[in-house]
Amino acid sequence: MRVVAVMNYKGGVGKTTLTANLGAVAASRGLRVLLLDLDPQTNLTFSFYSIDDWHHQLKDNNRTIKQWYEDELPGRDTPLAGLVVTPERVNKVLDGTGGRLDLISSHLGLIDIDLELAARLGGATTIETSKRKFLDLHGCLRRALRDEHFADYDLVLIDCAPNFGIVTKTAIVASEQVLVPAKADYLSTLGLDYLVGNCAELVTQFNDFVNHRGGTQGHRPIDPGILGVVFTMVQIYSQQVTLAQHAYIEEVRLNSRVPVLNSRIRNSPRHFGDAGESGVPAMLRTAGRDEVVREFDQLADEVLGALSLPGGRQ
Repeated sequence: MRVVAVMNYKGGVGKTTLTANLGAVAASRGLRVLLLDLDPQTNLTFSFYSIDDWHHQLKDNNRTIKQWYEDELPGRDTPLAGLVVTPERVNKVLDGTGGRLDLISSHLGLIDIDLELAARLGGATTIETSKRKFLDLHGCLRRALRDEHFADYDLVLIDCAPNFGIVTKTAIVASEQVLVPAKADYLSTLGLDYLVGNCAELVTQFNDFVNHRGGTQGHRPIDPGILGVVFTMVQIYSQQVTLAQHAYIEEVRLNSRVPVLNSRIRNSPRHFGDAGESGVPAMLRTAGRDEVVREFDQLADEVLGALSLPGGRQ
């Protein structure tokens, strides 16, 4: 199983659309995919369930990730595996491919969880207790995904909120790679190196605590890599990226610490304007192989290849 966090500090960069469609393309290639929605906006969840279905099937039955994080230690009383649902409409389309797409739903109330989690880090009377609390809390999702229930999955994609709160940090600790969607503009590329720096600081702190006085039982060092930036919502003119956006892409490629993937996903209201309404991502609804389908196929080739998963090309 490969675990990838999808994140950017900047909202509105197509992060959720990319996560839903990349997961769907991977599943269409025969992979067993789990999507984990950690963004309080809950848009990834609403890409597969209507708001009414979310209320009746998930929220009212306490089957969202909010319940899991609300435990005294996340997951202590609520098994993560018990929150997994299999969206019916998208999996009907996937029938016959050998793949499957499952989901752990988010909740609009997840926005308040970071403050609650931060409060739980307080109250330690010794350095050892403080470090143990830090490791137990930040490592909770990583520990949960080791459950044998998740061994059947090939790929887990975690849709993170556009911040670096504790919930997002649990996703980074749980992940092997970080995928960064970005628009080719000033604001979307401004914080890329800052994001990488914050990830590096988290890794250093986590590993220092793990190795404190010869190691902490139950935790292992982490080493999540930056899989790369994928530029989304790209404007194409005469089969080329516009000059203005090309300049930002080259600026990141030449001067940023973040690797840039070769794949580009163009802006396409025709494909993504009604995202979520049908419960089936656009890449599984589009007839034929137009430019956007080919771009997502290339992205899947690149990402799955980098992860050494079936269906990818290195």
